Amino acid sequence: MNEFLLIFRRDFSTREDQPSPEQLQNSLKRWQDWFGGIVAQDKLARPLQRWDGKGKIVKSGKVVTDGPYAEIKESIGGMVLIKAEDYEEAAEIAKGCPILDLGGNVEIRMAVTPEGLE
Repeated sequence: MNEFLLIFRRDFSTREDQPSPEQLQNSLKRWQDWFGGIVAQDKLARPLQRWDGKGKIVKSGKVVTDGPYAEIKESIGGMVLIKAEDYEEAAEIAKGCPILDLGGNVEIRMAVTPEGLE
């Protein structure tokens, strides 16, 4: 079994593309159900902290600034580490993510363990 990072992205650049407070509230139950399904299948590797609006960016020259940047088109709204056999299974799990109903997308990356770097 491999671990995959699911990164939830959504367009934050235009006000017109933002879901209403009602839409966000209605999607909360879908998020809970989706995560519950992942847990019930024993596919949750470990939850990651929900983005709290804070962060740091390390740039070339080892300059550290506050981040993330608000001017980028898509911003990360959250992420989770799941267990799956391969990218296809990870993609099937990601297809149920409620961010898709809000116009967002899910990026899938395989997590590499230190053993995998040998």
